[in-house]
Amino acid sequence: MTDVPLYVGLRIDVDTFSGTRKGVPQLCETLGERGIKGTFFFSLGPDNMGRHLWRLIRPVFLWKMLRSNAPGLYGWDILLRGTMWPGMLIGKRLASVVRQAAEQGHEVGLHAWDHHAWQLRSNSMSDATLEKHLALGVNAFRDIFGFNPTCSAAAGWVCSERTLLRKEKYAMQYHSDCRGESVFRPVVEGMPLTPQIPATLPTYDEIVGQNGVSDKNYNDTLLAMIKPGRLNVLTIHAEVEGQSKTILFDKFLDEAARRNIRLVPMGELLPKPEDIPEGKITQGSVAGREGVFCMQESTGQ
Repeated sequence: MTDVPLYVGLRIDVDTFSGTRKGVPQLCETLGERGIKGTFFFSLGPDNMGRHLWRLIRPVFLWKMLRSNAPGLYGWDILLRGTMWPGMLIGKRLASVVRQAAEQGHEVGLHAWDHHAWQLRSNSMSDATLEKHLALGVNAFRDIFGFNPTCSAAAGWVCSERTLLRKEKYAMQYHSDCRGESVFRPVVEGMPLTPQIPATLPTYDEIVGQNGVSDKNYNDTLLAMIKPGRLNVLTIHAEVEGQSKTILFDKFLDEAARRNIRLVPMGELLPKPEDIPEGKITQGSVAGREGVFCMQESTGQ
């Protein structure tokens, strides 16, 4: 334990109808009991996440589903959502639940309109379709909260320079669209854009079931990755830490407090504007996760 607090940005992704209905209230209760605030990023359109099941033909995705025990982790209601019929509109059906996070003092931002469509197709969408998805998400957010989102986080860390340029019209304070190591302003077409606060730590499903990591030592493994003198951003999911892994997350929070690790909303990690360096984004892979993702380009330092 150290006398100097170690701050960790808490990013809470809410991807599904079930995660919103069950996971958000549970996380609000869990965090509220400890006086912790985080940043909730909401998916607000149709829940079609069950359509990811076709990806089982890909070995990496199949292995991830098997080693993380996906049916037990997420539940069949999530895994099959939107497969036989269009998924329900999350924001329309659960607006009062979504508002609960802001009412309890958490920072709130936009994750996606249609998480499944964004994660699989946003990089290949036409400009008009891309802009439509962004507008639908922002409008749904404003209808629920009464104000425009001040931050956003691309679903599944799927993002491109084309997307970043189109996000600029919404004048947010920051985005969290990539994986990386430090806060930076991505430069696109010669212009420094809205700051990015990358996710730096792995998610539960990325490391469990690999290299000897199980629920028994997951918290210790994750806590050991939190280091002083660097940006620490932890991504949890309402569908995981807010549902099937609530007890595990409770223990993580208690141990983090014992080590003087303080979880805070991501916006609190933003330096002064003049202190944010410029950088670039690129596309790359993430250990334990299938696909190509937006990455902070390494400076080589």
